[in-house]
Parts: sequence; structure tokens; C-alpha cells
Amino acid sequence: MTTAIGRKFQELKRQGKKAFIPFITAGDPDLKMTINLVPELERAGSHIVELGIPFSDPLADGPTIQRSSERALRHRYRLADYLEAVREIRKQATAPLILFTYFNPIFQYGLENLARDARAAGVDGVLVTDMTPEEADEYCACLEAHDLDPVFLAAPTSSAERIARIAQRSRGFVYLVSRTGVTGARETLSESVRLTLDRVRKHTDLPVAVGFGISRPEHVQAVWEVADGAVVGSAIVQEMERQMDCEDLPARIGKFCRWLTEGATDG
Repeated sequence: MTTAIGRKFQELKRQGKKAFIPFITAGDPDLKMTINLVPELERAGSHIVELGIPFSDPLADGPTIQRSSERALRHRYRLADYLEAVREIRKQATAPLILFTYFNPIFQYGLENLARDARAAGVDGVLVTDMTPEEADEYCACLEAHDLDPVFLAAPTSSAERIARIAQRSRGFVYLVSRTGVTGARETLSESVRLTLDRVRKHTDLPVAVGFGISRPEHVQAVWEVADGAVVGSAIVQEMERQMDCEDLPARIGKFCRWLTEGATDG
């Protein structure tokens, strides 16, 4: 069965468009803001939204997202609180939602409980940065049983064998990391993206979205020229940090996302 994420990519393909996928840290600066921000992201042209679940030891995240997680963690939100926020978001927004997290919070909550409750809340996919495809039998089976897409990361350093496993395990799309290292905005986009993308497409017909280091309209344009979607995280979180004291923060972030995409042609 094609899930909401898959249907969104199919719809964009029929329209000759590419996906814009923003990442925000849930609970930063608080969950009320998250609930108000996601609908604004959708109105600003976002096709899929990644909600980062704060974790105290975010190994894949650079300093900008680490700081956002620290701000959210101060509220002592539980995973159940984030899922309740998704329920509220679903009253206003229809864009597919992906939980972006680490396995420890899921382990504490219980994998079966998470899959059941996330789907009931309105989540469409889950990306666990430290879940390897070699260890994902139970994880994938549980998510797929609840009609959730497990999304896996491929990197420039991934071997052909590893990419084949990632492609086999993924549903919805494959997330291609544009470069090695942690998340963070960059001035230039890695030249290895196209080469790695070609390697991934040898093993799957799934859409491929590229993230890590995409921070300017020309980056989005460059990704859209070769891939099916562009993921922007640190640049958006950094802009939120800069505008944090503004009462109209959602509108300002919506404007920033429009700036990221207005110079890019997705046809």
C-alpha cells in the first residue's frame, strides 16, 4: 500500500515538481510554537515536515540543532507530549509528518507502543539516525505493520552493499546525507551529491531526498536538479534561534522558507 509520503512524491512527480522538506526541533522554543509553526510551513510550500524529537546525546546533530534540543529538553516534555502535539497539528495541517529521532527515546517508550501511538496521532514515517539496516528487522516490521514508513540514511561513505540494504529497508524515500559529518548549514553544497545519488539509484526506485548542509536557495536548486527532494534543517533552526523573541515567529519562518524556495525552479 502506498503511504502518505509515497503519495506525496507521486503527486509532485505528476506535477513536475520536487519536494521541499523542512526540519524543525519539536518543543523549540515550546510545543505551542511547534503546533503553530507546522501549518505555517505547509502554507509556505513545504510538502513533508520532519519533526526532530529532542535527545540528550544527539550524535548526528551539529551545534545549532543541539542548542534547539537543549531548549526543548528544559521543558521536560515526554515522547507522549510530542505525539499529542502531532494530534493538534493534524487539526490544521495535512502534510506528511516524519519523526526524526534516536532509538533511545523509542526504546524507553516501547517500539510497539510508539508505532501504534504515532500512527494514531497522525505520524507518517520515522527516521532513527542510529538505527542500522542490519539491525532493523523488528523495527521495520513493527513500523510497517502500523503503516509507518521507516526512512534510512545513506551517506557518501556507504558501500554498495550497505546502500543496497538501506534501499531494501526504506519506504517512502531514501534520505541521502550530502556529506560526512554532523548536521549544519554550509556555504557550498558537496560535489559528491550527484555521485552518491547515482549509486543509490542503482539499488532502488524510491524517491531520494538530500539533506545536511542545505542552507541557501542555490543549494535547494542544485539538489532539485538531481534529486526528488531537498531537506533543510539547521538553516531553519538557526533562523528560529535568531528570531526567537519575535511574536510573529511562525510567519517569519514561513517567509524564510519561501526565500529558500523562491529562487529554485522545481520543474
